[in-house]
Amino acid sequence: MLRSTIAHRANLVVRASIVAAAGMVLAACGSSETDVAASVSDGAPAESRSAETSLTNAALDECAQENLTTITPGALTIGTDSPAYPPFFSEDDPSNGEGFESAVAYAIADQLGFAPAEVAWEIVPFSSALAPGKKNFDFDINQISITAERAEVVDFSDGYYAVNQAVVALADSSIASATTVAELKDATLGAQFGTTSLALIEEDIQPDTDAFVYDDFAEARAALRSGQIDGIVVDLPSASFITSGEIENSKIVGQFPENMGGSQFGLLFQKGNPLVGCVNKALGSLVASGELQNIQDTWLTGATVPYFSD
Repeated sequence: MLRSTIAHRANLVVRASIVAAAGMVLAACGSSETDVAASVSDGAPAESRSAETSLTNAALDECAQENLTTITPGALTIGTDSPAYPPFFSEDDPSNGEGFESAVAYAIADQLGFAPAEVAWEIVPFSSALAPGKKNFDFDINQISITAERAEVVDFSDGYYAVNQAVVALADSSIASATTVAELKDATLGAQFGTTSLALIEEDIQPDTDAFVYDDFAEARAALRSGQIDGIVVDLPSASFITSGEIENSKIVGQFPENMGGSQFGLLFQKGNPLVGCVNKALGSLVASGELQNIQDTWLTGATVPYFSD
């Protein structure tokens, strides 16, 4: 009995020793793996770890510059018409950053990670930008109103400016003192081809005489200056530009309420362009920071203009 008890106790001691030894081995292995991982991590230069983190974050951000699909890799190509008029541009030079739309374009480019030197401009006639098919720009900015009809063949960003339409006439014109839409029925009016200004004449004013249609803004202004037409319909900022000295003896007769020609200007893209989402994200940031409003206040300040009544 004594021998059996002694043997049993000895067996327990041996087992305990084996378990303890095994635990020490496992602990040593675990410690070794942890120490090696820590050693590798601690041994890497801080700037290297930072660069790796930045690359990982960029890979996860579809709107990081290196992940954007643009016409020219590493550059942003923007389209607009020529001549490019104030107050949207300055000195017919979109690349100088002056004027409302030039400033907006460069602010968006900055949000997307493009420096001014990485922005290229293409001359794109208004009607060409609106046509379906392949584009030679990443987006076009040219006082283009967002409409459902246009959105069938091109894509738009969110709106970057809410705008009303207005009538400009010479001060001695028969409609210079008009205060109602009805008083415009007898007028000879003009607008640029393909614009919401022209649509407003045809659909809302419906004058007795068909509207004169011009290929570009310059032709419409020349027609007004020469007296070929009684007035032109344009967006309100353009009306302010015309009457601020561009055409002597001209005035803004009135503006239309939002439900008559009121719209949002949007950036125009080739249909299906994946860049739209990232540009909308950039616009959202400009709105949230107040920068878009600051740009508007800088370039689009103007006098209060009366509204036409029915």
